[in-house]
Amino acid sequence: MADPQARMTLWGIEIFLAAVEEGSILAAARRLDASASSVSQQISNLEQALEVRLIDRAARPFALTPAGSLFYRRAQTIMEEALLARSELASHDLSGLTRLRLGMIEDFDAEVTPRLLSDMGDELKSCHFVLETGASYHLAAMLETRALDVIVAADLDISAPWMEVFPLLSDPFMVAAPPGWVDRSGDVLKQLLARPFIRYSARQMMGRQIEAHLGKLGLDLPQRFELDSYHAIMAMVAAGAGWTITTPLGVTRAQRFRADVAVMPLPFEPLARRISLFARKKVMERMPGEIAGRLRPLLRDLVVAPCLREMPWLGESLAVL
Repeated sequence: MADPQARMTLWGIEIFLAAVEEGSILAAARRLDASASSVSQQISNLEQALEVRLIDRAARPFALTPAGSLFYRRAQTIMEEALLARSELASHDLSGLTRLRLGMIEDFDAEVTPRLLSDMGDELKSCHFVLETGASYHLAAMLETRALDVIVAADLDISAPWMEVFPLLSDPFMVAAPPGWVDRSGDVLKQLLARPFIRYSARQMMGRQIEAHLGKLGLDLPQRFELDSYHAIMAMVAAGAGWTITTPLGVTRAQRFRADVAVMPLPFEPLARRISLFARKKVMERMPGEIAGRLRPLLRDLVVAPCLREMPWLGESLAVL
């Protein structure tokens, strides 16, 4: 017989889903900003309410029981419906939205993200904003597991039917090299190929996109330096260690090195990445579109306009979409 004090709560279901998707109680606690003991207790309460064991606590690594596997599918549906209900209610009065979990790529840390949150905070007085910054692939994984409601990321190399996409910005690739390395009246590509190339890590979407483009052009650059940080790459370029392929966002994010770096168009077929806003379809109702609408003028004023003043040769390749 079920414990009369035990109740199946949305919080308990969210904790159960987080534990399954993260693969451990500790990881679920970190994700939800809760203690491991409270996460464990909530799962125990849920098991008491359902009168079944959901997790095999003796198994290493983390494992669901057959009943847990069955309930996991139902729990996903319950949470989807709960999020949809919350969004539908909020859509009638956005001032009533109580929580928004937003993921943003690190490119916008300095100006765009603070302005967005400040503007939304002025309107959504009762909303608790949770911000996660990181690489696009990391944010995409958190969106897929419902740890985030909305993310702004470079276009993902996955196609998921549950996603809705709002294009925001075309961010073209360009060359960054030490000043004086390239005589632009000569063969720019030949001069660059004679120097060390500093590449973005293949773990990042940006690095994979660059490598795919170079491969398509038949350019096999030696593997010597591979980094995953804008600042580290631009610091090496500024120090004269090599040249790189980056974007206007990459250059402006590492602004402290700008005076010691020369930028120029790619000396081969152009390439651009697209920054978009992603959300789960029908879960946040009109909120993702409204956030995208708030972001576009911020991107125009804080990213595109300053970059074009400094690098007018970018033309329409750097543009709000």
